Amino acid sequence: MRALLMRDLRLAVRAGGGFGLGLAFFLIVVVLIPFAVGPQSALLSRIAPGVLWIGALLACLLSLDRLFALDWEDGSLDLLATAPLPMEAIVSLKALAHWLTTALPLVLITPLLAVLLNLPAAGFAPLLLSLLLGTPALSVIGTFGAALTVGIKRGGLLMSLLVLPLYVPTLIFGAEAARRGATGMDYATPLVLLAGITCGTIALLPFASAAVLRVNLR
Repeated sequence: MRALLMRDLRLAVRAGGGFGLGLAFFLIVVVLIPFAVGPQSALLSRIAPGVLWIGALLACLLSLDRLFALDWEDGSLDLLATAPLPMEAIVSLKALAHWLTTALPLVLITPLLAVLLNLPAAGFAPLLLSLLLGTPALSVIGTFGAALTVGIKRGGLLMSLLVLPLYVPTLIFGAEAARRGATGMDYATPLVLLAGITCGTIALLPFASAAVLRVNLR
């Protein structure tokens, strides 16, 4: 399992669709927002939680179409399907590799970008907690979308249309937790709901993704 995880991490970095591209996209989104809405500090601080969450969500979406595409093209996916390791474990490792190379760097750079958007100091901890709890769900849901569209030419757009509606609950509760924390309100309830969504997706979607992959490989 460790060898497969390390292989996926190397592929994600070499393919150029994870670490660097996601960070660059996230940075561009945050930098452009003040130009679009104006430099008012009060307005920027009010919309900062939502902007940062949307930027992180879209950045995670960028590299999803590569999760299974490279393995499909070189035939590795067929070999993985016949390996002793269950397909559910393979899917989970793919999601973990995506989170480590795409979502985790976004979480680490978020405090710097939050300063650019004038987020109140009280909102930093809730924002980071919400991203740490919510971004694993984005990776797992995205893995399910990538499994649905594997082998389809130019399936990136279709995958985005399938995945984005599933991202909405995570976005709502994640941004709400960050917003409440920034305004000094209690943010425990949206964080608990966010954690519940993440736990549910981790528990259920690897089995759904594995079933879809088995169908596509027949």
